[in-house]
Amino acid sequence: MAKQRRRKTSFEKMMISLTATTVAFVFLSVLFFKAQLSSVNIEVERLKKNVTKQEKINESLTMKVNELISLENMQLVAAQSGLEYNNNNVIVIQK
Repeated sequence: MAKQRRRKTSFEKMMISLTATTVAFVFLSVLFFKAQLSSVNIEVERLKKNVTKQEKINESLTMKVNELISLENMQLVAAQSGLEYNNNNVIVIQK
């Protein structure tokens, strides 16, 4: 006895095509979002690198400022300008 092939109804055909379309859409969506995530991660890493670089620059500038405002440097500049440091003229202001 040979099996008879049953014909698919239009509803079954529609459900098969809808399922195939949904699977394809999900697959493409996953690929798209992974690509977007990858590009965002690259941008984040680039920004982290820039932030680290700027933090190093800021730290270097802070060290230079601290050197320039040191008491020894002020006394040196005052001596070069013909001024002298007199501790009695220093006024401390408190809040």
